[in-house]
Amino acid sequence: MKTDKKLISTGLLAAFTASLCCITPLLAFIAGTSGLATTFSWLEPLRPYLIGLTIFVLGFAWYLKLKPKKQLDCSCEKDEKIPFTQSKMFLGIITLFAVVMLAFPYYSGIFYPTTEKQIIIVDQSNIREIEFTISGMTCASCGEHVNSEVNKLTGIISSDASYENKNAVVKFDDSKTNIDEIENAINGTGYVVTAKKEYQLETIGREKP
Repeated sequence: MKTDKKLISTGLLAAFTASLCCITPLLAFIAGTSGLATTFSWLEPLRPYLIGLTIFVLGFAWYLKLKPKKQLDCSCEKDEKIPFTQSKMFLGIITLFAVVMLAFPYYSGIFYPTTEKQIIIVDQSNIREIEFTISGMTCASCGEHVNSEVNKLTGIISSDASYENKNAVVKFDDSKTNIDEIENAINGTGYVVTAKKEYQLETIGREKP
């Protein structure tokens, strides 16, 4: 049925488009192309609507597929073979694919390498913690991209980037790296550092020399 094909195509397109702003940071990481990361960030405000459209379209497709069929007078039509693309199995595969695409931001971290660092800190006074305010991040995948690039630097103790807070809090040994190198690593992802703030570790109780 043409209606089924149109619904499935619309649902797939909506799901894929809704995930573009979250998939491109991973593609940028794999390709090593910083500019690609923010290419589809303008889609982020539309993501809730695209998710809603995907759910509505695929839900309606399932309704049409599962609703009782009218009894046919000609029994010969009952034996007509249904094409695979019009079967429940195909619609199930498409629905599963759409769910996987829409959920991508929540499991994107598994695609980024986990770097285990052995950092020998000679002087506790070398430890600094800086909050970088970042523009351009739109989902959890963006935060993973930032963390991955920052952790490549020598002397990084921890990096916690959050797209929700629009920031990255980085703790590092300033005898091995510095603020400019970290800022350059973040900007190299395609997102932009707009402000910096240093935490006084001894006063906030996060760390004591």
